[in-house]
Amino acid sequence: MDKYETFLSGLTMVKPYDFKNKGRALQYRVNYMLARLCAMFKYEGLPDTIPQRMLELYLLSIGHCVITRVDGVLYALFGGFGGKLDEYYRPTIYTVSNPYLTFYENLRIGSDCVLCGNDSAYQGLLPLLRQYGSAMVENELSMNIADINSRIISLITADNDTDLESAREYLKKIERGEISAIGEGAFFDGVKTQPYAANGSYRSLTDLIEYEQYLKASLYNEIGLNANYNMKRESLNSSESQLNNDALTPLIDDMLNMRKAFVEEVNKLYGTEISVDFASAWEDNELEAEAELESIIAESENVSRETSDEPEQEETEDERKTKTD
Repeated sequence: MDKYETFLSGLTMVKPYDFKNKGRALQYRVNYMLARLCAMFKYEGLPDTIPQRMLELYLLSIGHCVITRVDGVLYALFGGFGGKLDEYYRPTIYTVSNPYLTFYENLRIGSDCVLCGNDSAYQGLLPLLRQYGSAMVENELSMNIADINSRIISLITADNDTDLESAREYLKKIERGEISAIGEGAFFDGVKTQPYAANGSYRSLTDLIEYEQYLKASLYNEIGLNANYNMKRESLNSSESQLNNDALTPLIDDMLNMRKAFVEEVNKLYGTEISVDFASAWEDNELEAEAELESIIAESENVSRETSDEPEQEETEDERKTKTD
């Protein structure tokens, strides 16, 4: 057995996904979204002691952290707010407790450390991911139940154990692909079938799939990715597909501005040369938006230039007489 066969044999040990374990299903969804969001920004010049992945996980999940020196080395550490509030009722102290570094300090924000925030509310994205993730988990379980129920074409009932066993044996033969027959007339009297709402189950499953698409599109729109949800079940025209573009950028723009602000402060306080900007699909969207804006400006300038270059019409003799009068 070669290494590939060994690997494939290991895949057979994978257990079925437990749809009923809502807590674990939600954790999976949140973790996968955090993994995607870690690709939103790219940093240049970060010290080796501040991994970008950990910095972003702190910001995305907790909403804040600080960058400070420990024994002359820069680290990104998370903790809690405290101290006397300033004139805008903001905390002035950030308390850090890091057993590995044996670092337990009350750091004064702005002088002992630089406060880093994911957004203006220092909230992070976990509340947003939990909100949509919880709805998706419930809908996923409903889809699983509807999918299983769609297998049921009719319900079989029996008056006694003999007829019930005969019905089971008949179904087993059908499942094995055998052509079976019923030899006793009493079977028809003791066993009854009731039609099941198969069409209703299909309609329910379709609605649940549409709801799943709506939740995913809403979540991606929240984090700046255009994922239109089509309620009309037909193609969208270009104007309709642009309707939600204006709602995509406010949150992610705020996130980028917060990162640029604390990066600038870190550079000023500790003499580093760190920079940050969008990456991955978010960078592509920004470039497309800039190109579209430049195209609109160029088109507007061309129209203005053509208007100004139009020759003035000469006055007629009647118009000159009117002015003279």
